[in-house]
Amino acid sequence: MSFNWKKTAVIVLDIIIVAYLVFAITAFNKPDDQALTCSAVKIDIQHDVTDGFLNAEEVKKYLEYNKVYPLAKPFNEIDIRHIEEVLRQSPFVETAECYKTQGGNINIVLKQKTPILRVKADNGDDYYIDNHGSIMSNTRYPSNLIVATGNISRQYAQKVLTPIGNLLVGDTFWQNQIEQLNILADGSVEVVPRVGEHIIYLGPPVNIGKKLQRLEKFYRYGLSEAGWNKYSYISLEFDNQIICKKVKR
Repeated sequence: MSFNWKKTAVIVLDIIIVAYLVFAITAFNKPDDQALTCSAVKIDIQHDVTDGFLNAEEVKKYLEYNKVYPLAKPFNEIDIRHIEEVLRQSPFVETAECYKTQGGNINIVLKQKTPILRVKADNGDDYYIDNHGSIMSNTRYPSNLIVATGNISRQYAQKVLTPIGNLLVGDTFWQNQIEQLNILADGSVEVVPRVGEHIIYLGPPVNIGKKLQRLEKFYRYGLSEAGWNKYSYISLEFDNQIICKKVKR
């Protein structure tokens, strides 16, 4: 059986032509990264249950301060992984993703940490805690959060106040109703509501969810009838009872 050189040559030529066409289409339609510069930076900040501290302008300033803002830089010199690393070093950023798009754009997608409480302790500490119990430094962009005051160590804030804060920010009723938590010397918890002149004593920070359920029922079916200013002190320390002290007239 003789070898068909002509047929083989045609097949090889076809392969070469197909390979050239693929190369030509790729080469002539893909922008040359050597000549391309970053023409725009899009910053998308995702929020959770509460508003955070970051906006696009703050992220831009942060990147400029760290000398990694990519606008107008050569595309092939932009290290998107390094930009992500810089962003994750911010105390307000939980996750960061950066990617390039065709045409010279850089997209940055951030998820910021969710502040749940502001702590203003008797020892002078002033900071925020996020939903994971991390300490967030004070900022000149305060979020409208419940404030925790009193005898608060950082360990207490992280271990005890974090689950309480998550419980409160996850419930619209309590977000609107509670203005302040006050921690007494023995670690027990008082609540200052936004409506009414009473103080609510929750006692030791255990079974807080159940205590708040009882308080909500009392608010809806008790105080709404008796009047919001009838009592000066409401205690939910003990199970299955609510102790109220009337306002002295």
